[in-house]
Amino acid sequence: MAIGWFDKKKQDSDEWSGFLEKGVLFEGKLESPGTLRIDCAFKGSLRTDESLILGENASMEGDVHANYVLIGGRFDGTIVAKGRVEIQAKAIVTGEIHTPCLSIESGAVFDGQCHMLAPSASQAPKPITIPIRSTTAQAS
Repeated sequence: MAIGWFDKKKQDSDEWSGFLEKGVLFEGKLESPGTLRIDCAFKGSLRTDESLILGENASMEGDVHANYVLIGGRFDGTIVAKGRVEIQAKAIVTGEIHTPCLSIESGAVFDGQCHMLAPSASQAPKPITIPIRSTTAQAS
């Protein structure tokens, strides 16, 4: 099955572009046309036209520009998403999120600001800024 990942003829822009496994340390700038999964330590900037999945083992510090972002691990920085950002129950997120749609599961920690953007550029009202601090973070 994994051989298909390396066959360029079968790979479309809406399919997986790659993944970084647990144990890898990446520093720098990463750009991809498709979906990425990260389960490692990542420091820098990441840009994808599709989705970014930060697995439970992921620890990322930096900036993300993507269509859809799913966070299961740790993130510290700025996210700009055209579509949706989802923070899963075991995730810890610190920083700023710019998105038209944010979903935070029960148990997740989000300490930062969320800027709710208009779904499209043609509807350009001022973004709403919502400062959020988790009650779990305050107890620490």
